[in-house]
Amino acid sequence: MKRLGLLLILSILALTGLKAQDTLILKQDAPVEPVVVKTRQHSPKTATLLALIPSAGQAYNRKYWKMPIVYAGFGVTTYFAITNGNDYHLYRDAYDYKMGVNTNVSQQAQEEAAKYTEDNLITLRDYYRSNMELSWILTAAWYIVQIIDANVDAHFFYYDINDDLTLHIEPQFNRVEYDPTLGYGNNIGLSLKLNF
Repeated sequence: MKRLGLLLILSILALTGLKAQDTLILKQDAPVEPVVVKTRQHSPKTATLLALIPSAGQAYNRKYWKMPIVYAGFGVTTYFAITNGNDYHLYRDAYDYKMGVNTNVSQQAQEEAAKYTEDNLITLRDYYRSNMELSWILTAAWYIVQIIDANVDAHFFYYDINDDLTLHIEPQFNRVEYDPTLGYGNNIGLSLKLNF
């Protein structure tokens, strides 16, 4: 738990040091020289590496509203994985108790063993085991999805979303060179230019 806390603190400190631009400002009494502006590019590689820490890539991309969604996804999938894991262990212990393999089980496992037949206990055990494994797989998939999301957002960081959707229609007139069989000719048409 201490490692997770230390990792979280280090990631927050790393994110606070990130800036989109560095600017060199000249003094008023200095001779006039051109202002040097160093622009640091928004890097998809950095976003992907930061996304190894859940939601750090979203913070780097300044998509702060996605951070609670990332954590909620992890919370939901982990909750179901742990809940189904607890039920799996309960019915596994109940089956072991019923078969006489393990007599050192909890009171709840003994009650479940008395309630159900051996076949029912096997069915319940397998059901909760498959749900537990599926929940852990979904947790891993959610981890990969949030990394991909951070990478894609970083690629589209400078993408201009403009409301200028215009269509320009212009007449077109082209004179065709001389052809011995056809003679001189003209091409008349329309030119369509679409801005999106």
